Amino acid sequence: MPYIEVIEHAQAEGKLKEVYDHLLETRGKLAEVHKIQSLNPESIMNHMDLYMTIMFGQSPLKRYQREMIAVVVSAVNDCEYCQTHHGAALNHFWKDETKVQALWNDYEKVELKEVDLLLCRYAAGLTSAPSMVNEAEFITPLKEAGISERAILDAALVIAYFNFVNRLVLGLGVQLEEDKGEGYKYD
Repeated sequence: MPYIEVIEHAQAEGKLKEVYDHLLETRGKLAEVHKIQSLNPESIMNHMDLYMTIMFGQSPLKRYQREMIAVVVSAVNDCEYCQTHHGAALNHFWKDETKVQALWNDYEKVELKEVDLLLCRYAAGLTSAPSMVNEAEFITPLKEAGISERAILDAALVIAYFNFVNRLVLGLGVQLEEDKGEGYKYD
């Protein structure tokens, strides 16, 4: 049960109804993370603009890499809601539920490409100890593996975004949907 009032789609009026209807049309479903912001419809729109830019916009990072980063950040923060949602999205690309589950448990034990492992390390480090992230340990290895500075920026944006969302979900008691967050538009 959420810690604050949530307006459901059936009770939504005005701007909130427009926002909900747009989300249903563009994303395929209405998630609890959207509804938790129902008392401030403008925040839902701004949130979704940021999400769509970071997760679906033009980037040298592949979509699966962004979802992989989301899962690692959410695992570090112990956010089951986002791990489940973005694990389902990652599985859309990997088509390997066992590998996705292993990523939740310990990305270091998953067989990943070097670049992906470095992105996971950056995600975990920036999430768990942001003041300890330094160029030599995190950024230089990414560059040496062929990751562009734009891709590093985009990785930092995904990491920061999911730390924000994890805190929204955990801080307001957002519960996982019965369908476990599956069935959204991932491409």
